[in-house]
Amino acid sequence: MADPTTYRPKPGEIPTDPGVYRFRDAHGRVIYVGKAKSLRPRLSSYFQDITALHPRTATMVTTASSVEWTVVRTEVEALQLEYSWIKEFDPRFNVKYRDDKSYPFLAVTMGEEFPRAQVMRGAKRKGTRYFGPYGHAWAIRETLDLLLRVFPVRTCSSGVFKRATASGRPCLLGYIDKCSAPCVGRVTAEEHRAIAEDFCDFMAGNTTRFAKRLETRMKEAAAELDFEQAARLRDDIGALTKALEKQAVVLGDATDADVFALADDDLEAAVQVFHVRGGRIRGQRGWVVEKESEDVPTLVEHLLLQVYGDAERDAIPREVLVPSLPSDPEAVTEWLSSVRGSAVSVRVPQRGDKRTLSETVRRNAEQSLARHKVARAGDLTLRSKALQELQDYLGLDDAPLRIECYDVSHVQGTNVVASMVVFEDGLARKSEYRRFIVRGAATEDGEPVTVDDTAAMREVLTRRFRRYLEDAEGAGDLDLSTGVVGGATDGAGGPDAAGPSDDDEPSASGPIDPETGRPRRFAYPPSLVVVDGGLPQVNAAQAVLDELGIEEVAVVGLAKRLEEVWVPRDDHPVILPRTSEGLYLLQRLRDEAHRFAITFHRQRRSKAMTTSQLDGIPGLGASRQKALLRHFGSVKRLRAADTTDIMAVPGFGRSLASAVVTHLAEGAPQEPAVNLTTGEVLE
Repeated sequence: MADPTTYRPKPGEIPTDPGVYRFRDAHGRVIYVGKAKSLRPRLSSYFQDITALHPRTATMVTTASSVEWTVVRTEVEALQLEYSWIKEFDPRFNVKYRDDKSYPFLAVTMGEEFPRAQVMRGAKRKGTRYFGPYGHAWAIRETLDLLLRVFPVRTCSSGVFKRATASGRPCLLGYIDKCSAPCVGRVTAEEHRAIAEDFCDFMAGNTTRFAKRLETRMKEAAAELDFEQAARLRDDIGALTKALEKQAVVLGDATDADVFALADDDLEAAVQVFHVRGGRIRGQRGWVVEKESEDVPTLVEHLLLQVYGDAERDAIPREVLVPSLPSDPEAVTEWLSSVRGSAVSVRVPQRGDKRTLSETVRRNAEQSLARHKVARAGDLTLRSKALQELQDYLGLDDAPLRIECYDVSHVQGTNVVASMVVFEDGLARKSEYRRFIVRGAATEDGEPVTVDDTAAMREVLTRRFRRYLEDAEGAGDLDLSTGVVGGATDGAGGPDAAGPSDDDEPSASGPIDPETGRPRRFAYPPSLVVVDGGLPQVNAAQAVLDELGIEEVAVVGLAKRLEEVWVPRDDHPVILPRTSEGLYLLQRLRDEAHRFAITFHRQRRSKAMTTSQLDGIPGLGASRQKALLRHFGSVKRLRAADTTDIMAVPGFGRSLASAVVTHLAEGAPQEPAVNLTTGEVLE
């Protein structure tokens, strides 16, 4: 642990302006982000007598090794910068609100040509309107089933939509008039979008005009003696009424508000929010947060930042009712108003219906906290026990707070890949997962050498820990085939890298990227490395660490047959009891690494088994093939194009366009290209 006095800035160095500050640990990782109206008194408060600090704050300042700050003009700017840094760096000592469960939303994909209504969970996507959250997915499906009578918007998947378009026959919902069937041209794209917009307006709370419009049309149909149409409209009105009855009226018809409540104890706090639109409860969400030294106003401020930080303007209501005003109410109100584009009121309800509803939300928060504490008590105890058991059985100096597990996947030595999964404090940290493409060695003639599991594991660990040394020491790039500093980027990145999880750019300034200020991807060592395998794999892994001079990382292997735990250079495994929580944690790590590796291997194998009529053209790689097919729609249309037509595609000059025309005219097979795995026709 660091002594805070070793990095305490001089009082005269700290400005008195508003700003945002960051504490970093010895590896350069941001561990805490905060803001202040005046930086000098706030930062000075962290460097008082350590015994007078809150225990969590004391742990933070002793874990940190440096502090830095950024001055801004206003408190609103400080609020926005604090939120963006917390989101970017995910500091371990900041308040983190975690949903107490995954809530489903009713989503309408307005960004598509033919918008689709569906149940959706997870991160929100641009161009999609969300309604909810709902307590259960079946509640969304019930609501959809009722409203599709009136708003026959598309609900089918892209595959079903394409098949219906190709066959010219709609699905069942199209036959029973619960879909307007844009797939077969019953309505145009513009007409279908208008239906989707009406559906969104109804879900957003503008319900009165739709009921009145249907009632007017029903009366007109009855006056014209069109009783069948009048009966259908009557049933539509009944469907709307039934859908509205499922949403309780709690406030005035014109009230749009989010009602927050909080229940807390010394360690944790539970938050509930009811989303009220048009006076009706449209959704409910809950969070649980580990408290540090924050008081309720600070918790409320952080909560509002998280809920509305990435929200669209129409997702912020006119009123935000909270259990206590945030610590900086003027700045928060000004920020919310600027995002919404009109005034937002943040206040504590004192009387009437809003006060009554706040009490209801508070009771929900209290029940949520009670449920969470019962579940978390067992979870925390078992995770702590698992880490302690691993420390005891393996003879480690400390409990392994960061564990990395590696697995190799291939089929008879082809498409060899590997995975790295990370658990911190006994929980998966998926943002730290990595995937590797194993390249292996080659003969003097350039022919690849078959790579077995041990050689693949050795290559992957070498790449991972050489990158760690580069990031930690500020070394240049390493050529893994020669071990020479300086040259092409190593195997974890490059042209065959596996997406963002293999972004392995060379380091030139230690663990922190000077351009972004973010930690580099392999900057932190694990306490324990777990490999999938027995003694040969473990010895290979230990040999890599020995070659690189890394002594602080322990290595073990978990063999599948009898679940023995192997340690380097020991002919006899460590046998953990079958009921051991430590063994269970290792099994979870091994299974997660296997899942991650085999998923990536299947992706690579499927890609390798796909054949195309455009293969073999010099200078035409996968990206340009996709650009051609995106522009022309199919190989058949491309074959009918001339050189000038192909040159209209970005990235194609005359020579490459001529090569494509010549290849398709002379050497291309007439049969359609197919995916050899699925048999799907690609043309």
